[in-house]
Amino acid sequence: MSKYSSVIISAVLLLIVGCKSAKTISSGEANLNLSTRQLIKENTKQAAQFKTLQAKLKITFQQKGKSQTHAVNFRAEKDKVLWISASFSIIRAMVTPEKVSFYNKLDNTYFDGDFKYLSDLLGTELDFQKVQNLLFGETLYTLKTNDYTASVDKDSYIVQPKSQQELFEILFLLYPTNFKVKSQQISQAQEFRHLQIDYSSYQEVEEQIIPERIKVIAVEENEETIIGLEYKNVMLNEELRFPFKIPSGFKKIELE
Repeated sequence: MSKYSSVIISAVLLLIVGCKSAKTISSGEANLNLSTRQLIKENTKQAAQFKTLQAKLKITFQQKGKSQTHAVNFRAEKDKVLWISASFSIIRAMVTPEKVSFYNKLDNTYFDGDFKYLSDLLGTELDFQKVQNLLFGETLYTLKTNDYTASVDKDSYIVQPKSQQELFEILFLLYPTNFKVKSQQISQAQEFRHLQIDYSSYQEVEEQIIPERIKVIAVEENEETIIGLEYKNVMLNEELRFPFKIPSGFKKIELE
């Protein structure tokens, strides 16, 4: 599979928004005095509410000392479908709760299967809900007061499970100004895997707080992949289409 394919599919994983009418959210006044229950409640209240979203997405992909930048169209219907398309439909991808699909006209290949492809790409088990949460700046795992504890370090809230799993550690950092996710990290020490998703800035679009820039760092053994995302020209709640049809004669990508 070409690196360009990986760039496009990586984009499906991680999406932010930005638009002409959007404004970057200022730092605001930090509140570092919330209990765990209050913090989780505030974080839940800030989840963006919309039916559909469309945007231009700028993607920067770095791996093995090489860097590429591409622009794609992104569309989403919340809880139902995530869709991207490169210029002239050279590469198109669609993710639904049931499966992941994409095709690449550059090498006449396609994939149509489960979430193993995306999970392998970022080194952690994913499903549609986790992918969607990651793209829209929500925690990969639902925060529950009985399961998590919060503390303060410098200018961030640290939220983590009361009991970490032996082979799987989770850590969330939340901004003390808008209580949105600042960073989320998943480590699998024995597998030499680490996934870190940083949300460097948020912005307000039609009264919804959504990410502006995201940086994803995926490390497996000695190999590091860095994906940067920036969303522009975002529109919410428009009627959207999600055309997708695998061209005839393409060769299916089989996972090992």
